[in-house]
Amino acid sequence: MHARELATEYPTVTLDSDALEAARMLAVQRLPGVLVVDADGGPYAVLPASRLVKLLVPAYVIEDPALAAVIDEQRADRLCQALSGRTVAESLPRERTKPPVADADDTALEVAALMARERSPLVAVVDRRDGDRLLGVITASHPLDRLLEVT
Repeated sequence: MHARELATEYPTVTLDSDALEAARMLAVQRLPGVLVVDADGGPYAVLPASRLVKLLVPAYVIEDPALAAVIDEQRADRLCQALSGRTVAESLPRERTKPPVADADDTALEVAALMARERSPLVAVVDRRDGDRLLGVITASHPLDRLLEVT
């Protein structure tokens, strides 16, 4: 099976998209991350859900997790304000790396190896014969499902 057959339509956001809306989309659709595309619609970055969670949790709680127990629920409910007015571009890590990109003709094992090597929850699939046109995304569950089906 090739990447083009595993790729599915997947939500994308742009650099100018609202970070809070991106977080809501990830939460509602239970996605591991979202593909950020550039102005031409090409893969630019992966914004993992874990990155948005990190932006919501105050730094002092990350440094001392015991402090999480003393924050009341009312205060915890307001943590999402940390994303308010912020763009996706402002939410990406400073050391942004390009997202893993698989060619449409790559095999399921090649995609799984790329995903493992890059430690990414998703891989963009492009058709290199068609100007790197984005075909879709493969999430970590796709190669797992495919590889486990074989055993």
